Amino acid sequence: MTAHIPRKRFGQHFLVDHSVISKILDAVAPQPADVVLEIGPGLGALTGPLLGRLPCLHVVEIDRNIVAMLRERWHSEQLVIHQGDALAFDLATLGPRLRVVGNLPYNVSTPLLFHIAAHASVIVDGHFMLQKEVVDRMVSPPGRGEYGRLSVMLQYRFRMQRLFDVAAGSFNPPPKVRSAVVRMIPLAQAVCPRARDEGLMGRLVAQAFSRRRKTLRNALEGFLDEAGIREAGLDPGARAETVDVDGFVRAADAALRRLPGAG
Repeated sequence: MTAHIPRKRFGQHFLVDHSVISKILDAVAPQPADVVLEIGPGLGALTGPLLGRLPCLHVVEIDRNIVAMLRERWHSEQLVIHQGDALAFDLATLGPRLRVVGNLPYNVSTPLLFHIAAHASVIVDGHFMLQKEVVDRMVSPPGRGEYGRLSVMLQYRFRMQRLFDVAAGSFNPPPKVRSAVVRMIPLAQAVCPRARDEGLMGRLVAQAFSRRRKTLRNALEGFLDEAGIREAGLDPGARAETVDVDGFVRAADAALRRLPGAG
């Protein structure tokens, strides 16, 4: 088998630290009946240990060279390979109770997280390795500099739990940043109220944080005037980074009521 050279365009940094692999495996704690998808299996550092506990594992991998290596190593009944871009993969095709794991490519981690969030209804949980700064944003509460669009839109759907940090030396080649592992568990509707129009909420949140230095009266221009902001229970003089998830849900619902033809 020819040694694989990590490819920069795919953001490849392969996990080689066995102690970290063991910690991830213990955190996931896969059971034989679980349906598990690994995003970006790479050279199989986590794939092999997962298959030690599972009769079958699904993986999605974009690199054809790696796909060929994985097919040489594992039988198709053990390892079901979905070759292609994870951003285009429909997670719902694997059933209604899917567990997702992966060392997500850092160059596309945010789009991948939004893609995974869009499939929250079929996900049991997710365990991901990401750039530490991204995990900081994912788990940040309101009022901190890391709190932003990613924080709101993920915390709207998931309970977030930072598990542990991972040093750059745990990878080959070592990335220029530290990493961290995070757990994501979908929230039931009873726990987190749903926005009446989630697309509208997403647009409102995106604009609010694109103008994060402005107060809400200016940051939400085009969505809500000052009276509407107050109706949502928010201070027009506050900034987006101080508004919690429920506050953005209320703001989106208030903006929906002001649309032409809203009942």
